[in-house]
Amino acid sequence: MISFKQLPIEAKAAVAAGVVFFSMMLSRSYLAEKLDFRTQRWLLRLQMALFANTLMLMGSLHVWRSTVTTFARSSPASSFCFMLWKIAVFMFLALAHSSFFTLLFLVAEEPYFFSLAAYTCLGAYIILIFFLFTLGSVEQAYKFLAGRGAKAGTGNKNRTALKPVLAVLLTVVLTVIGLLNASQPPTVNSVEIPVHNLPSTMNNLKVVLLSDIHLGPTVGKTKLAMIVRMVKALKPDITVIVGDLSDAEAKIIRPAVEPLGELDSPLGTYFVTGNHEYYTSDVSNWFELLKSFNIQPLHNENVKIVSPKSNSDWFCLAGVDDIEADVLRYSGHGMDLKKALRGCSSEHAIVLLAHQPIAAKWALQERPDINLILSGHTHGGQIFPLNAGAYLLNPFFVGLYQVGQNTFVYVSPGTMYYGIPMRLGSRAEITEIILRSP
Repeated sequence: MISFKQLPIEAKAAVAAGVVFFSMMLSRSYLAEKLDFRTQRWLLRLQMALFANTLMLMGSLHVWRSTVTTFARSSPASSFCFMLWKIAVFMFLALAHSSFFTLLFLVAEEPYFFSLAAYTCLGAYIILIFFLFTLGSVEQAYKFLAGRGAKAGTGNKNRTALKPVLAVLLTVVLTVIGLLNASQPPTVNSVEIPVHNLPSTMNNLKVVLLSDIHLGPTVGKTKLAMIVRMVKALKPDITVIVGDLSDAEAKIIRPAVEPLGELDSPLGTYFVTGNHEYYTSDVSNWFELLKSFNIQPLHNENVKIVSPKSNSDWFCLAGVDDIEADVLRYSGHGMDLKKALRGCSSEHAIVLLAHQPIAAKWALQERPDINLILSGHTHGGQIFPLNAGAYLLNPFFVGLYQVGQNTFVYVSPGTMYYGIPMRLGSRAEITEIILRSP
């Protein structure tokens, strides 16, 4: 029987990841009632950071072998340039690994440079892993097609060395493009959506949709103030924020949230939770903070949006808690569509705010009379190559979808970004939705 010491280091990392994941499950099941709330919150976030790092360790070992060990034989180990390269790769990997811990220790009104650097390295790390794997697969396919009988020679060695060089070059280019793309203000996308049963007096009502701002290690007050200015310039009747506003506790990041107090939509500003609000384990404090800025959380509830032209004309605006609350067993929270739509009938238009597209799908299965659902969560994949995964994992990916004759779903690609200050194959967006009466 093979002992733990005899296992290859990748297998040891996999075992460590399994142990951390198991400890997360145990702490949720058996320690939840024994630990105070603040300790639970820190323990969960620390476990998540450790779990991510143990998984990344397997990829980091592959990066080191591909970009350093591969060249060790051809480059004198003591050469100055090679030593600099080894230090650069080590620092790159160390920064990528440290990104998850900045959420615990480096969150303030404005992002720290270290946090921006760490998350940039994390984004580059993801891209680099993808190209090393893809080019490695191409290399293996070439060897197979060329025949196993081919003798190893200089050409094979050159091809082996070419793979990491090409992967690094592609990673650098895409990282720069991604950083430049994400540094631009979000685009304003105007969408007209016909809403069944919307009163004629509410025709052309303007709703501005925000999602996935992710205040935290890499998004601060300056970027939020820019978003608020852009929203105010659109002069919306209603503003809605469909989750993932923040990745940090309300008390820590309160100064960065202050620009939200300038939102002054005449028919109100509304908010529903995303999965990241539950990762902060601070939802109640977030609700109180938002209320102080005249932003109304819709905690499995609804409000009547009354026409400015006629008190007898209205539609139902409802919001549900994010489905992650059920997974985390977050007390007093969880998606409850029946409660959220209590009093909303098919005689009036129904607009639902639900952070995740999968929640939108579940809602329509239960209540097909919902006319419009506004979601976010996917970020449009945010960066290549995560776009493909986000597309496959969500029933609605990004943009406008028609479901049946009288129902539409709109999924925002996000107003900022999560952690990694990059966008590749997607663009941050503020959505201006014009509701049309049929």
